[in-house]
Amino acid sequence: MEDYFAQPDDLLKKDERPEFSYQVGVTLENTEKPKCKSDDDCLRIISRLEPAERPLDITGHGADPKCRFFYKMSTKPPYETQFPSLNMPNVIPSAFEDVWQPTLNKWGQAMKNAVEGVAEMTALGLGLEQRTFTDAGLYGPHLLAPTASDLDKYGKKDTILAGFHSDLNFLTIHGRSRYPGLHIWARNSGKRIAVKVPPGRYLLVQAGKQLEHITGGLVKAGLHEVVVNDATIQAIERTRVQGTRPLIRISSTFFWHLSSDYDLEPIPSLQTRATEVRRQSGEDKVEIQTYEKMQVGTQVQNELKHIALMA
Repeated sequence: MEDYFAQPDDLLKKDERPEFSYQVGVTLENTEKPKCKSDDDCLRIISRLEPAERPLDITGHGADPKCRFFYKMSTKPPYETQFPSLNMPNVIPSAFEDVWQPTLNKWGQAMKNAVEGVAEMTALGLGLEQRTFTDAGLYGPHLLAPTASDLDKYGKKDTILAGFHSDLNFLTIHGRSRYPGLHIWARNSGKRIAVKVPPGRYLLVQAGKQLEHITGGLVKAGLHEVVVNDATIQAIERTRVQGTRPLIRISSTFFWHLSSDYDLEPIPSLQTRATEVRRQSGEDKVEIQTYEKMQVGTQVQNELKHIALMA
């Protein structure tokens, strides 16, 4: 993936599909914008954090200087979807034709298996049938999404690589990056936490907006940012000394979705619990949350418009 993203922009641009809202192929750097920059609810969350615990300031931040490739890991539904642009066939880069599909299929299937196990455990933990979520996501437009940041160009301390945001899908699973820089915020702490994934077979999972919606806010989408911090600088210096690889930060990311045509609405038992949690924590006094019934494809399209990937 480092070799792919190290190609000149004119070659990468051949793999771009803006007509499909960038949901297959490459999204070049400085295209996607963090939703929180223009979302009042998100800006209120930032304002309630202690100044030392806030994300890097995104109000003057433009689009994210990251480059991403979306590779579908989905099963074609046995019906005609109402959201064909979210379910388009994959793009295969011409310079990697012989290795792209077998490599990404193997990698993506391992990530998909892992996150679907988490989805089943989540259902059981919430008192639901084991396959509640995996059945709802059987035909989801799941995406293996390796994401690159060129640290030769964007390696200065406190550079925002991905501005403060939450993910629009159901669950996001990450492998360990060779360059640190991911910060997360736990719902009950208000603290900015630097993520440290140990070497070995470990993965990080974050809740997305679809999981928040279907639980009525009982589980909130995880807020996070990716920035150049001190640990990133140290990793850059180590790589420069070795001198063998391009200075490109790869995030091994997989976005797991519910099916586009699935009716997304809160499960009543979970919404009742969410209301009580919000009352006990005082969240109901500082934010109003509504989760209207809609198809998942509509929810995705609404989110894509917020982040400048869909007109």
